[in-house]
Amino acid sequence: MASRQTIGKTVSQYRKVLGLTQKHLSEITGIHKVTMSEIENGRFTGSFDILERLLDAVGLKFDMTPKRHELPDWDEIDSLFAEDD
Repeated sequence: MASRQTIGKTVSQYRKVLGLTQKHLSEITGIHKVTMSEIENGRFTGSFDILERLLDAVGLKFDMTPKRHELPDWDEIDSLFAEDD
């Protein structure tokens, strides 16, 4: 799953591609500009409804995928636990 920071950066990029300011997008969606800033900066902890409205306004959708657990390659084990010199 994408982190809040990744979601925020993506929303910001799509908003800018559409040529919208946070203020203008706030007027379109009815989402307060401060809330929009929190989303774009990865600090939003509010309702899914707000996030969904914003994603829809910039042409994105929330997508869920099964979580995968991946183990490192055997050759990477040493480098993962190596101490910095």
